[in-house]
Amino acid sequence: MPIELGVWKINEKVEKIHFSSIETERKLEDVIADDISIIDPSLMLIGRQISTAFGKFIDILAMNAEGNLVVIELKRNKTPREVVAQTLDYASWVQQLDYTDIIRIYSDKNPGKQLEQEFVDHFKTDFPDALNELHELIIVSAELDPSTERIINYLTTFGVPVNALFFHYFKDGDNEYLARNWLIDPNQVEAKASSVTSKKTGKAPWNGKDYYVSLGDGIHRNWEDCRRYGFISAGQGRWYSNTLNLLKPGARIFACIPKVGYVGVGIVADEVVPIKDFQVLVEGENKPLLEADLQVSMDKDVDDPDLCEYVVRVDWIKTLPKHEAIWEKGMFANQNSACKLRNQFTIERLIEHFQLDEE
Repeated sequence: MPIELGVWKINEKVEKIHFSSIETERKLEDVIADDISIIDPSLMLIGRQISTAFGKFIDILAMNAEGNLVVIELKRNKTPREVVAQTLDYASWVQQLDYTDIIRIYSDKNPGKQLEQEFVDHFKTDFPDALNELHELIIVSAELDPSTERIINYLTTFGVPVNALFFHYFKDGDNEYLARNWLIDPNQVEAKASSVTSKKTGKAPWNGKDYYVSLGDGIHRNWEDCRRYGFISAGQGRWYSNTLNLLKPGARIFACIPKVGYVGVGIVADEVVPIKDFQVLVEGENKPLLEADLQVSMDKDVDDPDLCEYVVRVDWIKTLPKHEAIWEKGMFANQNSACKLRNQFTIERLIEHFQLDEE
């Protein structure tokens, strides 16, 4: 069961705000297509109303930073269980799309634009060598009937990458709001699907919780500041900072200083924010990080959203000084500021070195 969401207005008196159904399915589609980060900030819109080979239309097709496709099916009101079968039918078509098919679909839906260029501009990372190695399915609705919920939970048990996202709509005067929550933690769905499909892709499965963080210790940030004030950061360009959006509260990160080694393990406490919005506890008082006693100045380009430093709060489990960094031949390293850590050898060795208790 998804967590029930309640919202109250607390001005002169406490007043519960009641949810209602959004007027039309098309309006919900318009909202999501206009800003797909409402579903997930790590998605890029490929197109809407995508025609399949069997005469049906996918409401919204998206892509993630790994080049995998995401099918999004919208239902304004209570979802009949038949929509799961419909979404799986779309998946049977999507899984057959190759590089040329995807490029064509994008060009048809975005005249004058090239997917390769737009991908690099959007994700601030290199275009992947392969597209559509995996795919995800998301059913968006106001609520699910019990049978649909049971079916989705059953499918995910066997690694089918399907999930449901609930949008609650309400109005307060002239203002309109959307609130969302997932049926299943998306990381759990991906982890189960990854374990099933790893043989097909040749990639190691992801455990759904561990991330690698590359921390450039130097003139823009200092590892000792990160240890002291509980954060990791990246900046000087969206290419460097954008992947920090992958890090959600509850994720476990292993911080690595390039060409030095791993220096810390911790749990993400808050989502990424620009450095000027990040506060830390100094002598019992919350203060902006930029006003803290830092080893290096971090205020360069602070008002430029493309070049400024972006910061993620971390509850460190264990950290090491730079000169005690952990590194062994065969350990994972990557140029991205953050990415999923799939390398089992690295995880096992770091668990041992940091003396982590694994359940």
